[in-house]
Amino acid sequence: MEVFELIGFTAATLTTLAFVPQALKSYKEKSTKDISLVMYVVMFTGVILWLLYGIHLNSMPIIIANAITALFNLSIIILKMKHK
Repeated sequence: MEVFELIGFTAATLTTLAFVPQALKSYKEKSTKDISLVMYVVMFTGVILWLLYGIHLNSMPIIIANAITALFNLSIIILKMKHK
């Protein structure tokens, strides 16, 4: 594995894991009142575009990170809409 691919996987892991605490907190507390729906919709859109870009480049760090991050973002969006 190249050094820059390792850097990519490390960055992908960290940025993806950054969404876990918010997703877990929102799920456990069943409250999303302090979360901006617009921010998560914009973020979700950007993540989907990054995913498409990663697919185009056939870059596994970009593909894996953004696919997982999209799921976390989508789960927060769903919780936000459910617990309005």
